[in-house]
Amino acid sequence: MFLFFILTLSVIFTFILFSAYKNTKKVTINKISVARPNITVSGDNLRILHLSDMHLENISINPAELYAMISKQPVDLIALTGDFLDRKRSIPKLAAYLEVLKNTNPKYGMYAVFGNHDYVLKGKNFESLKKTLEKNGCITLQNEHVTIQINEQNLNIIGIDNHSTKHSDVKKAYKGVPDGYNLVLTHDPNVVLEMENVPFDYLLSGHFHGGQIHWPRPYHLIKMGKLVRMKMVKGLHYHGGKPFYISEGLGQTGVNIRIGSRPEITFHEIS
Repeated sequence: MFLFFILTLSVIFTFILFSAYKNTKKVTINKISVARPNITVSGDNLRILHLSDMHLENISINPAELYAMISKQPVDLIALTGDFLDRKRSIPKLAAYLEVLKNTNPKYGMYAVFGNHDYVLKGKNFESLKKTLEKNGCITLQNEHVTIQINEQNLNIIGIDNHSTKHSDVKKAYKGVPDGYNLVLTHDPNVVLEMENVPFDYLLSGHFHGGQIHWPRPYHLIKMGKLVRMKMVKGLHYHGGKPFYISEGLGQTGVNIRIGSRPEITFHEIS
């Protein structure tokens, strides 16, 4: 009887793990619209493709599958909000994903910030990651900003470095930012709690993976900052009346499974 019980539990556990692994292949494509009437692109909305937390050691879709998911949507700008990888052997793998992103022909370019897993790399290995991004069409932002003109208006793309590893410097990132629409890219969204008096119009982030194992609740995220305790771990939220988005990420960390969460690709429209 005891042996039967153990075998039954083993079968159930194996089924749960198999289902959880299959979830990593079921990518959700979300579309978010945030109102901003004075920023337009040729009379249309500004369309942003947002990817976060690729975690190339544990990603369940290949570059061709990614391209099939994103190529039918028009893209003006690509935002990559960190945690690309944390092993130097994965750096060559990144280039193929960046190539398919570049092939969407984003009118205003591709921009990237770094996450806590990227900073596991040190010295020349981190520089190799950065050079791979830049060689493949990314502008990397480490507490820096870039201003581009859209219909004679400023779009300020502000990259705030990772908060949880103490690389963030909001003041430095904003130094010299002109008037305009402030789009902030960062990895750890907890930095938004320090930006109540900092002007931003929209902030894109990742970091939490939607819990990754979000059942019955993502208790393991509690140590990852105040936003978790405020029940802000994924999707669109507001703080101080200002909108920010937390992506569930495209890859996984630790074990390559998801329970109660799905990999995510997001298209944002500034409308």
